[in-house]
Amino acid sequence: MTKTTPEKNTASTKTEKVVPLSMFAKKPRRKPADKWTQQVMALGFCTVPNLLLRAQGRLGLSAEQFNIVMQLAEMWWDAGDPPHPSKDLLARRMGITERQVQRHLASLEKKGLVKRVARHGPKAQTSNGYLMAGLIQKLVALEPEFRKEQEQRKLRRKKVESKIA
Repeated sequence: MTKTTPEKNTASTKTEKVVPLSMFAKKPRRKPADKWTQQVMALGFCTVPNLLLRAQGRLGLSAEQFNIVMQLAEMWWDAGDPPHPSKDLLARRMGITERQVQRHLASLEKKGLVKRVARHGPKAQTSNGYLMAGLIQKLVALEPEFRKEQEQRKLRRKKVESKIA
């Protein structure tokens, strides 16, 4: 394969050899520790669907709201037990005030993405639980559209690859 590049201040061109990047491809390292290091991963990690990241704008999530959703996801260990961090904990983790956390949670609830559920201990109310069923329903509804876009990208890539070969 050759590449033609224009010469400086002349109409002539020179040809140089281009080596395909595939010749230098490294062995895939797909483990999280290969990317983030073992000591970082040893403190734990959070599994979230890529669709949540890709659909942030479609869901109308601001950066702060998205951060709260990610904080809740990190604390959601059991599907049957919603995360229940205190507003103080969320505020400290995010570097914002408790009042800002309350506003963002209220906005997430208004959008139907999160539902606050009061929790009570033996003597008093404790931190709220946060049900994520609304967010999941919206992601499920968006999935076919994102899948179609993904399949279209794959088809375009195959067409380009077939033209090169």
